[in-house]
Amino acid sequence: MSTAHEWPATHGGPLLRMRDIRKEFPGVRALDGVSLSVGHGRVHALMGENGAGKSTLMKVLSGVHPTGSYTGEVFVDGEPCAFSGVADSERAGIAIIHQELALIPQLSISENVFLGHERSRFGIVDWGATHARAGELLSRVGLDVNPATPVSALSVGARQLVEIAKALAKRVRLLILDEPTSALNEVESARLLDLLLDLRAEGVTCILISHKLGEVVSVSDEITVLRDGRAIETMSVERDAAGTPSVDEDRIIRGMVGRDLDHRHPERIGEVGPVRFEVRDWTVDHPTQPGRRVADGIDLEVRAGEVVGMAGLMGAGRTEFAMNLFGRSYGRHVRGRLYKDGVELDTSTTAAAIRGGIAYVPEDRKNLGLVLDDDIRHNTTLAGLGRVSANGVIDPGREAVEAAGMSERMRVRSHGTTQKVRTLSGGNQQKVVLGKWMFTEPDLLILDEPTRGIDVGAKYEIYLIVRKLAAEGACVLLISSELPEILGMSDRIYTMCEGRITGEVPGEGADQETLMRLMTRTGGHP
Repeated sequence: MSTAHEWPATHGGPLLRMRDIRKEFPGVRALDGVSLSVGHGRVHALMGENGAGKSTLMKVLSGVHPTGSYTGEVFVDGEPCAFSGVADSERAGIAIIHQELALIPQLSISENVFLGHERSRFGIVDWGATHARAGELLSRVGLDVNPATPVSALSVGARQLVEIAKALAKRVRLLILDEPTSALNEVESARLLDLLLDLRAEGVTCILISHKLGEVVSVSDEITVLRDGRAIETMSVERDAAGTPSVDEDRIIRGMVGRDLDHRHPERIGEVGPVRFEVRDWTVDHPTQPGRRVADGIDLEVRAGEVVGMAGLMGAGRTEFAMNLFGRSYGRHVRGRLYKDGVELDTSTTAAAIRGGIAYVPEDRKNLGLVLDDDIRHNTTLAGLGRVSANGVIDPGREAVEAAGMSERMRVRSHGTTQKVRTLSGGNQQKVVLGKWMFTEPDLLILDEPTRGIDVGAKYEIYLIVRKLAAEGACVLLISSELPEILGMSDRIYTMCEGRITGEVPGEGADQETLMRLMTRTGGHP
């Protein structure tokens, strides 16, 4: 792979200096005089709440926001840089992996990896060399998939790994990773972090944006905290002989939010009631491969006022099961029954599932949860139009009132409910998705990776909303790849492996080691 040693000898100073960067959008100052210095062969983390300016700063560096759209200076290896686009930054050895994946689903992995810099001979694409090199890169990031596989057939987590392979295919000396592990579970995340350390050893500099405090502390050499468009401080992470870092998670949180979060997960408020939902023998086949079971004989139950966690590694079948349960919106339903208060429930369509009191917050909020080009108001009421209409005609005034009330309840930070959802931060987009389904007043709320890619402050607000909903008697099924989230929020936890339930443990007293052991056990429930 290309590494930093292919570049000319450095001048001895930092690889990157950004000085007094200011960037404004209509009505918003996203960056307010930010300065940043990053050394050679370092892992430098950028931390901050959603909307703090992290991604905007990196878009300035990578040419997404071209010279002239901001003020300030950028130096790479001591040389002033004026990037008019992404191609300019790539020629300088800078590659960025965005939080929003930039892959073409209809093309193969190989085609995506080398799109724009195809491997060719005499002007003709050399597919043998293309697939071979793509295979090497996939192996490098720990993804065991045929390079000819269409990206559309991959999970969100696998697509993220393809993005990383795509970046590594370029001649890179500064790699920017914006939430690279947001779609990965513990095992895949650990593999990626090891990869970052390998890149550092080869002389590649990495800038890491992540809301996962533990992983930031474990791999970073320096951590810069942004708040409200300003650089608050840069912390050097030293490690003692035992490898213990000098900076802990609480220290970072204080810098990010300007206050302490004494408890990462709110305490339970309310009591668990009787069983309300029962799933029996739920079995689902892959949508295009008949006979390939993605969920195999799932049995579970959820009580009133209970938060039930569902933990598993990538490919365990959690999302596939949840989507099929919600109106058969994934795969081919083979068999299985769902009971609500002892009565069998019809979930043969999404509309039927909604009528039955089920709501599903998907893991991919941008593609499956929101209409990005529409406003907060319309997104909020989309799943419950009957509540804001009469005789099949939507009442705009009633819709505006309901949307404003839900937006206030969700604590969505916006300029009003007519603001386009695309312009919101990730955390506020997630609150809109959650508000959309809470607007339907569900009895069972399925949350699939509800805090993926959002900061600790916004996470806590969502946790409070979930706790309040459970306290009001709703049932919550929480799917998450973050084991601390599962452990901190769940009353009971089911584990899955290869489409089967492999364990059930009480939330209180459970630990990550126990869950990981059950998540890697095959053969079904013990």
